[in-house]
Amino acid sequence: MARIAVIGAGMGAMATAARLAVAGHRVVVYERTGTYGGALGRFERDGFSFDTGPGLLPLPAVWRDLFVKTGKEPLESRVDLVQVDPSSRHVFADGTEVALPNASRAGVVAALDAALGAAAAARWGDFLVRARETWDRTRRPLLEEPLWPNWEVLAEREPYPSVPHRRLLRTRRAGTLAEVGALELRDPRLAALLDAHALAHGLDPRTAPANAAVLPYLEYAFGMWYVRGGGLRELARAVYERCLARRVEFRFGTEVTAVVEKDGRVRGVEPAEGVVEEAEFVVAGVPPDVLDRLRGGADGTPVRPGGGVPPQRGGASRLTVLLALRGGRPEGTAHRTVVHARDREAELDGLFGAGPGMAAQPTVTVLRPDDPALVPDADHEAVTLSAPVPAPPAGTRRAAAGESARQQAERLIDVAGRAVPGLRDRLLWHEVRGPADVAAATGAADGAIPAPALAGAGGRLLHAANTTGTDGLFTVGGWSHPGGGLPHAGMSGALVAGLVVEGPEFRGSQ
Repeated sequence: MARIAVIGAGMGAMATAARLAVAGHRVVVYERTGTYGGALGRFERDGFSFDTGPGLLPLPAVWRDLFVKTGKEPLESRVDLVQVDPSSRHVFADGTEVALPNASRAGVVAALDAALGAAAAARWGDFLVRARETWDRTRRPLLEEPLWPNWEVLAEREPYPSVPHRRLLRTRRAGTLAEVGALELRDPRLAALLDAHALAHGLDPRTAPANAAVLPYLEYAFGMWYVRGGGLRELARAVYERCLARRVEFRFGTEVTAVVEKDGRVRGVEPAEGVVEEAEFVVAGVPPDVLDRLRGGADGTPVRPGGGVPPQRGGASRLTVLLALRGGRPEGTAHRTVVHARDREAELDGLFGAGPGMAAQPTVTVLRPDDPALVPDADHEAVTLSAPVPAPPAGTRRAAAGESARQQAERLIDVAGRAVPGLRDRLLWHEVRGPADVAAATGAADGAIPAPALAGAGGRLLHAANTTGTDGLFTVGGWSHPGGGLPHAGMSGALVAGLVVEGPEFRGSQ
């Protein structure tokens, strides 16, 4: 039995802790804040309750596997996991609307046929076939296996089977997600539908590789899920309780200030109190710049995680606005509505560096869960708005960042009025959570959000390996392989546990 120190109590870190405890190790989790879950937070006021992080769960099989492997019981025995249907309703810039059913390619194509026409629906259906092929090509190396030592193969190869388009004497193939929209979908509404999946992960569709097509495929193939009875924070609670049941020890309010290494081997961690806690293995669920500080030598030189891949930096953060509304949730309301930007290029320029900031009419996701646990009574509704926002420049004062977030929140409320009639008149109060709040919850500088690992693009969207240059030191969570997102966090936990238990020969689940 080895003593293992886990830094951070995010979802990937807790997934690792539970699996290692079942394997017979003594696991201690050190968390600088007062609670668990990382980005899966909760805000409560006046009988209202809100998720402050992700509001929906794709690919729940990852978390089902965790519960089976750590207790031989289904995830559904711990949380009320339900599919949302429709998966999403979309309000496009031209006023067209469409509701897309959950986990049904045929249903999605039929809905698009009715709303956008047969030709557009057929193009989207063909695109989903190519997205499935991309998923089949990338699923194992980018989700289920440790990062390949020859990761350059993943960096150089674009796995999306783009369609050749011949114009005059030139043949073109889509290399980015935006080019997939322009060359293959050929409808601004379908392009907006595709772009929204990239934006949800903080990616610019103009530079995201074409194999980001796996992001919508995940949703349409495996569905989108919600945890009734309190939202996705309840998933974090269930994982935390699973850790406790397996005798994982949690030390909240305990910040680790150094990872202790000697002769190329990890020796333990040093909390703020200054007393070294010995450990044979250390699992760091923190962003790369934090790990740099924890590992810095006497000269302060950063020591990067192993695998040869530069740590990925997030390009955008997230703004979340929590709305307490008078009046109950109308019957038949979609759980999720995406209100698309009026001016796509202005939005992308503002988000990713060429414009003045958030567009006046950004793409806004509106979540309206059918969950009595979120409201004081049936005569009220809890609604969450979210949109990607530029991460504030380094050195921005918290007060200035907060004022900017409040101004941006007013834009989100205005846009959401296109999906929620009479929104302003129903509003009791609202709470704004911006990049500074994301940074406080996750430790990520400027509240940047990590994207899932993607192939191609020269390795720009790969993440550093879970192994490091130090024996016994591993990384887990959104800033290491296989990247950001709840399914990826769960898989990072499985990968790290496998590497600890089986050693470097571990090659992932079979």
